[in-house]
Amino acid sequence: MLKIGLTGGIGSGKSEVAKRLSAKGAMVIDADRIAREVVEPGTPGLARVVATFGEEVLRPDGSLNREKLGSLVFADSEKLAALNSIVHPLVGERVAELQRGAADDTILVYDVPLLVENNLAPMYDVVIVVDAPDDLRITRLAEHRGMPEADAKARIAAQASREERLAAADIVIPNDGPLEELDARVAEVWQDLLARAARG
Repeated sequence: MLKIGLTGGIGSGKSEVAKRLSAKGAMVIDADRIAREVVEPGTPGLARVVATFGEEVLRPDGSLNREKLGSLVFADSEKLAALNSIVHPLVGERVAELQRGAADDTILVYDVPLLVENNLAPMYDVVIVVDAPDDLRITRLAEHRGMPEADAKARIAAQASREERLAAADIVIPNDGPLEELDARVAEVWQDLLARAARG
């Protein structure tokens, strides 16, 4: 089993790469998606978030208001640490469960946005970084997510720098050109991962 840590700053196109690796046969474990699942209505995770941050982080239907919570924690490192201390252990348990269910020859790709920030590189056999310049990432966040420029810049500033991320990479996938270039690079990387898996 080959464990890949896939990361990239917000707006880098990491989920595009994850989709392509999944299509080639990788088992993709999306930490963000699991982080959403562990705070769905009725979960102990959501109860702990509400106990810590108050009822105002809930929508009228009882689900988590991510935007409201995000605006609270991204501006305050202590609140962010409090949120992470609730969510990260729950995500870890779910990931371990999924991993136990995978076949021995699986190429497991962990989609981990904060891999560098949380010093998680040693947990993986290979770290892949999806890289794009900050100005392009800001443009993408505005165009694809409707995020105001100031918010996009704040999110980028809260993450590791491009240099820190690249320093942790075993493999870099540049994503600043057309999708055809991305497809070609992902195909190359997949062959590299198959060869590494075969070597054991």
